[in-house]
Amino acid sequence: MKAVLVLTWLALAAPCAVAAEFGEKLRPGASIAFLGLGFIDSSTEGAYNGVRADETQRREMVEDLVRTRFTDEGFQLVPLDPVAEDLAKTLNPADCAGCEVRFGARLGADYVLVGEIQKVSNLILSMNLVLRESATGQMIRGQSVDIRSNTDDSWMRGMNYILKNHYFKP
Repeated sequence: MKAVLVLTWLALAAPCAVAAEFGEKLRPGASIAFLGLGFIDSSTEGAYNGVRADETQRREMVEDLVRTRFTDEGFQLVPLDPVAEDLAKTLNPADCAGCEVRFGARLGADYVLVGEIQKVSNLILSMNLVLRESATGQMIRGQSVDIRSNTDDSWMRGMNYILKNHYFKP
């Protein structure tokens, strides 16, 4: 009898675990305030040499990927003009004590989307992307990946992994 109960519980719990892992379904056609990706260089290289042009270009390339993917999936990206001045004063919208949610609400967006790329070394980088409801601040999606190598290809693979496997899972 105990074995039957355990098997029944496992059979019912597995689908629930998968559903809980993915979270709430995104509303089709919803508006999104994408505030961009912050870049944190905590490597020794960054401390000595400062900002690298190739990493700035990679960040912009990955931001374009995110914009394109959300647009292709039917979401509306809202213009950031009304918060541009305040956003320019914000070092990292992904780490600003909730300012991203306030920006999203001011823009009237359904969701606010922010991310970070942290360079630990020229070999190890970490990427994350977080989607919150603008009205409540509730996190709807959030994913982080570590990537190896500091190339256009590795950055694109990292963000494509997040988008494909966590935001727009088939």
